[in-house]
Amino acid sequence: MVILTISAVDDDSVACLLVDSEIIAAPQEERFTRIKHDKSFPTQSINFCLAQRLVSASQIDLVCFMRSRF
Repeated sequence: MVILTISAVDDDSVACLLVDSEIIAAPQEERFTRIKHDKSFPTQSINFCLAQRLVSASQIDLVCFMRSRF
């Protein structure tokens, strides 16, 4: 099972890719944009995660959007 989680609400946006319950990658967006505490949607983080296992969007079984602030 391929799961992509996205968090873009808090101070540091991040994407995480899990394949069969194993964390493949979880880079923060600020690593790519060089903007401290980048709150933007983690597009580059998502692309990095998918590239680590050559996963296409059609191969993702579940996408979770994490939200900790209400």
